[in-house]
Amino acid sequence: MTNYQSGHDAEELAAEYLQKQGFKIKELNWKTRYCEIDIVSEKGKTVWLVEVKSRKSNSQGFGYEYITPKKLQQMQFAAEMWVQNSSWTGEYRLGVIS
Repeated sequence: MTNYQSGHDAEELAAEYLQKQGFKIKELNWKTRYCEIDIVSEKGKTVWLVEVKSRKSNSQGFGYEYITPKKLQQMQFAAEMWVQNSSWTGEYRLGVIS
């Protein structure tokens, strides 16, 4: 299985999990030339912009441990781009599913 396929499978699993938790999936793999967001979901009046991190095994740590300060900065940039492009005026939050 390729890394692309394994990542795609993890994103699908994460989206299913969010739906079971009452989230509405607005977009999967939202992309621009400069950034991307794995899952855009909504619950209540809040949009959650979610990064999905998976590993084949936990021997090298959990996926969420790979959210470095630089990655967090990239996530914030992507969130701001999504908010601007979608004209969202409500609350939004960043999230990670590992």
